[in-house]
Amino acid sequence: MDDSAFSLEGRVAVVTGGTGTIGSALAEGLARAGARIALLARGADRLDRVVARLSDSGYDVLGIQADVLAADALETARDEILARFGAVDVLVNCAGGNVPAATLPQDVSPFDLPTEAYREVLDLNLLGTLLPSSVFGAAMCSPPGGSIVNISSMAAARAITRAGGYGAAKAAVESITRWLAVELARRGTGIRVNAIAPGFFVGDQNRSLLIGEDGELTPRGTLIVERTPLARFGEPEELVSTVVWLASDGARFVTGVVVPVDGGFSAFAGV
Repeated sequence: MDDSAFSLEGRVAVVTGGTGTIGSALAEGLARAGARIALLARGADRLDRVVARLSDSGYDVLGIQADVLAADALETARDEILARFGAVDVLVNCAGGNVPAATLPQDVSPFDLPTEAYREVLDLNLLGTLLPSSVFGAAMCSPPGGSIVNISSMAAARAITRAGGYGAAKAAVESITRWLAVELARRGTGIRVNAIAPGFFVGDQNRSLLIGEDGELTPRGTLIVERTPLARFGEPEELVSTVVWLASDGARFVTGVVVPVDGGFSAFAGV
């Protein structure tokens, strides 16, 4: 096997949501594989901290404050990246997640969840994937193309209590992943589009749902671990190798797939 097939040396990788728990881990992993990194995030302070940490580690990284739901901001970011690096080869759409308004309280009927909450979580995940794909994908269309990697979830294929809007949004991300993969391949663009579906990873958005103030698992956290054959939450670094593979020439005949990285959660019936 030629190890160079899994190298990203000399390539430029854009990571949206690059300051989150998963986004920052993926950005560092792509940099270790040789990529030059452009990080996009809304919050300036966190962006500066992540960029400084990666730069101090010797990686070539550019941080840009941008909202993935603002096409004009994305176009400005694309132009800045092209001016700095000269190309866009990889896009990792890591911006997304659940929102508090769309998380169903235990004592509330799903019929009472506000329509605006569904719209907010759908926009963040679906449009927050589609808009960057459109803007940065246009920069990949000249040969040899590139790789887009989206972030789905176990909630896309399995009903996860209290997270119906989020599950619907991630199911839409999987659908648009397959659709873009087919359309771009048939048009000879050289762009591959795939996704990963993480299992349960502890991040800022879900920490309070999974781990109590005492550091012990909540009832929900305990149930998730019991339903995960590897009997633990995932570590963000455990997503890196799959994303690097999908971004590299090692996956040059792979497009339109969603790869679970879930400790066996999706394979287990619970008995």
